[in-house]
Amino acid sequence: MSDLALEYIVREPKIKVSNQPLLFMFHGYGSNEQDLFSFAEELPEELLIVSVQAPMFLGMGAYAWYTIHFDSADEKFSDIPEAIEARETLGKFITQIQEKYTCSPENTFLLGFSQGTILSYSVALNYPEKVKNIIALSGHINPDLMPSDLETKNYEHLDFFISHGSVDQVIPVAWANKAPEFLKQLNIKHSYQEYPVGHGIAPQNFYDLKQWVLDRLKK
Repeated sequence: MSDLALEYIVREPKIKVSNQPLLFMFHGYGSNEQDLFSFAEELPEELLIVSVQAPMFLGMGAYAWYTIHFDSADEKFSDIPEAIEARETLGKFITQIQEKYTCSPENTFLLGFSQGTILSYSVALNYPEKVKNIIALSGHINPDLMPSDLETKNYEHLDFFISHGSVDQVIPVAWANKAPEFLKQLNIKHSYQEYPVGHGIAPQNFYDLKQWVLDRLKK
């Protein structure tokens, strides 16, 4: 459903308000736009929710934002040029959707999971003028996807909700918990929570992120 940069599905807001808040969903590697969208009906009714399908088709309903390579020791590493291309495509797409639905950057949320979170960090820190609130689930900050002018950009309006499973077997929690210090150095507002699960979203995690969203909609 799109004549824009990427395929997506939409949950229209059930409550119309001025300056309609917009929430993007970016799924993880090997998933699709339906995955996080299963949460849509549980999120606040005034949100316009856009769940995006990654551009790389892996087969059998699975998609990726960029390739994950495995070396001879079976260590994973990301295809950085592909990841940068995905970030640029997402940046363009966010603006296209904001213009299409007349939504403002200061009322735009990103919700990413895993690979979608890695890109959410990258989009927000490269293009902070496009977004405000970022929900970073089960991911981490990849330094290779950060801007060269990181120290001079204006990030004062950004706000992050970060969560991770304490026994995540896909992305180690030690990678995720570097984010608070990274953001603190840039004076970026953030909260960080861990939950006793693997690479997934615990019920308490969802409850906490929903409350975080509600609190920001009231501001």
